[in-house]
Amino acid sequence: MAQGFDTERLNRINDWMQAYVDARKYPGSSVLIHRHGQEVHFHACGNRNVEAGLPFARDTVVRIYSMTKPITTVAAMMLAERGLFHLDAPVSDFIPSFADCRALIPGATRIDQTEPCETPTLHQLMTHTSGLSYPFNPGVLPAAMDEQDLLFKPHQGVLADMVEQVAALPLAFGPGTRWEYSVGIDILGRVVEIVSGKSLADFFDAEILGPLGMTETAFSVPAGARDRFAALYTPLAGDAMVLNAAREGGDTLRLTDAPEKSPFLAATMFSGGGGLVGTIDDYMKFAEMLRRGGDCDGGRLLSPRTLDFMMRNHLPGDIASMGPQSFAEQPMEGVGFGLGGAVLLDPGRMRTPGSVGDFSWGGMASTFFWVDRALDMTVVFFTQLAPSSSYPARSQLKALVHGALVE
Repeated sequence: MAQGFDTERLNRINDWMQAYVDARKYPGSSVLIHRHGQEVHFHACGNRNVEAGLPFARDTVVRIYSMTKPITTVAAMMLAERGLFHLDAPVSDFIPSFADCRALIPGATRIDQTEPCETPTLHQLMTHTSGLSYPFNPGVLPAAMDEQDLLFKPHQGVLADMVEQVAALPLAFGPGTRWEYSVGIDILGRVVEIVSGKSLADFFDAEILGPLGMTETAFSVPAGARDRFAALYTPLAGDAMVLNAAREGGDTLRLTDAPEKSPFLAATMFSGGGGLVGTIDDYMKFAEMLRRGGDCDGGRLLSPRTLDFMMRNHLPGDIASMGPQSFAEQPMEGVGFGLGGAVLLDPGRMRTPGSVGDFSWGGMASTFFWVDRALDMTVVFFTQLAPSSSYPARSQLKALVHGALVE
C-alpha cells in the first residue's frame, strides 16, 4: 500500500502502457502519480525515438501542445488578481483590431456571409465560447483559417502578427452562443503580453516557470535538453494536425516531427494555446500547484479562492449542451469547462471513473493530466502521438488509476 493505492494494482498501469508500445500504438510513454503531495507511482516504457532506439525516460522532453492552455490561463488570472483587467472586458480593449466584430450568419457557406456581433470577452476566450475556432475543426471559418495556416506553429513568425490575421476573419458564431475549441487562449496570451509589457515567454519564466522550478519547460527546447527531445509520430497517412482530411492506413508510427529538425528547437511564436515543451516532473509541479490552491515552494502564484473559481464549471451546463461542432481533447457529455481546462460534472454521463470537480486537459500529442482535489491526487501522462483522438487512452488510464485506489 502507498497513499491508499494497491501497489499490485498500480502495476497494471505498467502492463497497459507496454501493451500500447507492443501494438505500435504509442512509441513510448510515461506516467507520474502523486497523492497527498507524495509520489506514488512512476513508470516509463518504449522509445522517445523509435528510429534511434532511444528510451522514453523520466527526463524526456515532449511537446505538451494544449497542456500549455492552463498555464496561459493561470498567467491571465495572475494579472486579474492584480486588478489589471476584469473577465468581462472585451478583447478589443487590448487588441483594437477585434472591435466591430462580425460573425458568420447561421448556415453560412461562404466566409463573407456575416452579420455584426458583440466582441468576445476575456472570459469567453478562456472558456472556448468566443466564436473563434481552429483550422482542424469542421466549418467555414476553420476552412479559411486552414487556408491561411493560422495554427500558431513555433516557426510561424511572432504572436502579435498572427493575432492580427485571426482578428481579420469573422467569428464562427456570436460570442457566448456555442462552445467550440479554438485559438482563444492564443489570443489570451497576446493580452498577457500587452497588459504585462513582457513577451509571453518572459512572463512565464519570471512569474510561473521560475517560481515553480520548471527549468526544462519553455517554448524552445532548452539547449541542454536537445539530446532528450522526443520524436513525434502519427498513425495518419496525411498531416497529423489536419483532422478534417485524416486518412488512416500505412505505418501506425509514422515520424512526423524529427527531434533534430523540429521547429520547437528555435521557436519564434510564443503560442499560449499550444507552444510549450517540457518534462513530466516539470508539469507535475504545475499540476501540484493547482492541487495546492495556488501555492508552490517558490511562493504563491494565485489565491486558493481564485483557483476554486477557475476550477468550477463556467458553462450553463455541460459542453455537449452547447452544440459543439469541433474537435476537443476531452469527452463532452457530463463535462463542463472552467478557465483553461475541463471540469467533471457527472462521471456517469462521462462514462469514466472520476470525482466531481476533476480539473483536466490534454494535448494534441496524446499527453494528459488531471487534478482530483476530492482525492488529493494529481496524474500526468506523457507520450508523443498526434492526434490525441487516435486511441481511448485517457479514459483507460483513469479507470486504471481509480481501480488501483482502494482507500
